Amino acid sequence: MFEFKEKFDELTNDKVHLKIIEKFPGDDIMIPFYYYDIYENKYNEKVGKISIRIGYNYHSYYNGHIGYEIDEKFRGNNYSLYASRIVLQVAKEHGMKSINLSCKESNIASRKIIEYLGCKLIEIIDVPKEYFGWYDGIEKQCIYELILK
Repeated sequence: MFEFKEKFDELTNDKVHLKIIEKFPGDDIMIPFYYYDIYENKYNEKVGKISIRIGYNYHSYYNGHIGYEIDEKFRGNNYSLYASRIVLQVAKEHGMKSINLSCKESNIASRKIIEYLGCKLIEIIDVPKEYFGWYDGIEKQCIYELILK
């Protein structure tokens, strides 16, 4: 069974801090993940959410290991980049050597964040119907990889 580490319940850097809101142990489809609220440091205001998924399976290639959502009024401040940099330490501590990130082909803002993080574009694809997130009309997905150092 997956073992969560309490030292990752709160994480911080000079721009943002993260507070755990859920720890999902995984199931037949979803790998275990930590799910956080993102707060900007200056005013301690909640700006969005981020998850880091630990491990690998068929679906994680298409779903990616990091998922973020920034509240609309806070977009354009790179909060997802700052938060993504923090959660990389969680993946490393759990022994991951690389992670995948994905986004819709049309999501230019997310593509830029992923590329600023240092990820390499692997492919732009139509996701297979076997992927749990597939639906009729789903947009092509950009699949990136980041080697963790």
